[in-house]
Amino acid sequence: MQIHLQQLGKRFKREWIFRNLDLELHAGQSCVIIGPNGSGKSTLLQVLSGAMPRSEGKILYAFPQQAIAEESWFKYMVIAAPYLELIEEFTLAELLDFHVQFKPFKAGISHTFLLEQLELQAAKDKYVKYFSSGMKQRLKLALAFYSDVPLVLLDEPTSNLDARWSDWYKTEVQKLTATQIVVICSNIPSEYDFCDKQINIADYK
Repeated sequence: MQIHLQQLGKRFKREWIFRNLDLELHAGQSCVIIGPNGSGKSTLLQVLSGAMPRSEGKILYAFPQQAIAEESWFKYMVIAAPYLELIEEFTLAELLDFHVQFKPFKAGISHTFLLEQLELQAAKDKYVKYFSSGMKQRLKLALAFYSDVPLVLLDEPTSNLDARWSDWYKTEVQKLTATQIVVICSNIPSEYDFCDKQINIADYK
């Protein structure tokens, strides 16, 4: 997987959130986007995912060397973020079945393994709408970690996690294979201190 950002910019009305952003990422690399709250970190992540249109510049995705059409980006990535909701009308077991229809798990990862990792075996038939915020965040992260995709996008990954599960996040995120790219939005150093590259969104106003 390769990502090339060329003079990327986003504005709302007349206000530029960021612009003139150049970046190149390859498989095996990780990048953190930092900046004050409200500075545009999440906006940049949503532009990278294709969920929000860019205002200027180019985003080029290639896998392994062949360019990927913008309408197909979603097939190559998974995103975990506080503002993205799980399907709460599903039970946990139903949600896992639904998810793998679009993003299969990595080799060796089973539903049973995931439930054991999250300590949610007893909740597999529970509706997601009844999960606590911490349970939902653990689930979002697990779906991101264990999906077989080349790009993983994470926004505020330890939000709603206690110290124990924050440590779990740190362990699992560093296991992501050499064939993946990881992009994290965060202002908490312990969430990203392993990253190869860093972007301060405030430098691109």
